[in-house]
Amino acid sequence: MAQSQSSRRDVLRGAAALAAAGSMGSLSRAVAQASGKEPQKLERRRFGSTDMHVGVLGFGGAEIGFEKAEPATVERLLNAALDAGLNLIDTAECYLESEVLIGNAIAQRRRDFYLFTKCGHTSEPPAQGPDWSKTGVLRSIERSLKRLKTDVIDLVHLHSCSLEELKKGECIAGLEQAKKDGKARYVGYSGDSAAARWAILSGHFDSLQTSINICDQECLELTLPLARERKLGVVAKRPIANAAWRYDAQPDNGYHVEYWKRLAELDYEFARGERRADAGPDGAAGVALRFTAMQAGVHVLILGTTKPERWAQNAALLSAGPLSAELESSIRARWKERAKPEWIGQT
Repeated sequence: MAQSQSSRRDVLRGAAALAAAGSMGSLSRAVAQASGKEPQKLERRRFGSTDMHVGVLGFGGAEIGFEKAEPATVERLLNAALDAGLNLIDTAECYLESEVLIGNAIAQRRRDFYLFTKCGHTSEPPAQGPDWSKTGVLRSIERSLKRLKTDVIDLVHLHSCSLEELKKGECIAGLEQAKKDGKARYVGYSGDSAAARWAILSGHFDSLQTSINICDQECLELTLPLARERKLGVVAKRPIANAAWRYDAQPDNGYHVEYWKRLAELDYEFARGERRADAGPDGAAGVALRFTAMQAGVHVLILGTTKPERWAQNAALLSAGPLSAELESSIRARWKERAKPEWIGQT
């Protein structure tokens, strides 16, 4: 790797420094302005049995890739969030130019954050699409290292391969080789339902990344208790159900449709009327975010944005703390009452 890229030694030093920072991290003035209060502290949690202590709110890199954010915007956004207490960034090789944007924006600050990515796909011609062979997984990771301008990634997840592919074992062999070669410090599986449960039970993984939100609660009984028992780190993806309450009619974005349909049937009071637009901790976004963050076994929520101020605003919502036991119980009860058998985890 070129000298401009971060070395493995620097990354390991940075990981040690991040772990030694203690269980809490300070939020910046931006958070205080967003909440109208003095700066709060963002909770940090030990990530499973790893040496990482992660802030409960991470950054997800899908939006900056798929929405083709400008490099200057990404640089401003990520540096502001890092200054505000962010210490975990998650992306994937197939999120178009997300890895490139992240690498160009903050490679020089590599010791300030944990870097997660996902492998097994590529969006680069001519080999577009999934490749779950050992060689394909290793090639995917090598490409990510170059794009992210680093020579070690803190955690690499398999990106939602099927249960059948997991059982074949080739993709797992690729991950384990990358870990053995020092290119990934830890390895995990990103996915849901039966495949996620198999991944936990297999004993091959340090982490699970899975969908957890007010419209997607299958994992709360199927996988999270098991992950907690096995001491896996858990990353909650889609933690606010794609903010499906924003839409008065079925959204054009197909990725949001399933949650919009579920929300219509769940009909939570906090996701109706004026509370849909309430930007405070008791509005729809605040309740949804806090619900996911308080689930046992969850270590970090990843949320994407292209707005430089949004990460600090979301952090301020979490500073309100867990939901009341009564509200959290009512959300669980509504799910158990109305969820359909086909409402499985959404990848």
